[in-house]
Amino acid sequence: MFTDAARNLMIAAEGTTHLSLHSAYSTTGANELTGGSPAYARKAVSYGAPSGGAKAQSANAVFDVPAGSTVAFVGRWTAISGGTFLGMEPANGSEMEFSVDLAADTVKAPAHGQANGGRIVFIGGTPPGGLVEGTVYFVRDAATDTFKVAATAGGAAIDLTAEPAARCVVAAIVPETYGAQGTYTVNAGSSLGATV
Repeated sequence: MFTDAARNLMIAAEGTTHLSLHSAYSTTGANELTGGSPAYARKAVSYGAPSGGAKAQSANAVFDVPAGSTVAFVGRWTAISGGTFLGMEPANGSEMEFSVDLAADTVKAPAHGQANGGRIVFIGGTPPGGLVEGTVYFVRDAATDTFKVAATAGGAAIDLTAEPAARCVVAAIVPETYGAQGTYTVNAGSSLGATV
């Protein structure tokens, strides 16, 4: 396990200079929004000094979102165009470490705060067997420290068949769909953390 000082050094070197919006999960930066008037574009972002293994965004990043678009993920890049894709997080969500109980088909995350019908995704590596990274699932049978996963709201629990990779996390996700041209804001103070 790394100390906070080590995490601070890693997160300071991480390199995000621009954020992007995406309609679906990708490990390459695909599914980025396009079009609109005013036109969608990546937004420059800066961060304060790292502390406690995370760094906070210095100012709001306000995006123009084209009509008919769904914002599901926020991406990180090293440039406004092209550049290196550094990863993405779920829109309006928060990531949690977890384990699984394969016999009970439950996800175990202490005080997870998820409610039945809530949307979740598994990202950052190989998810539990029976699930696909980046696919939106639904919470069912939520208890204080556990829940089951379904493909549809209120659907049958999915059989979890294998342990996840160590770096995989589960995250709440609240996609936003735009019927008309609008804006999406990633607020100042949003954090970028090191979970290594």
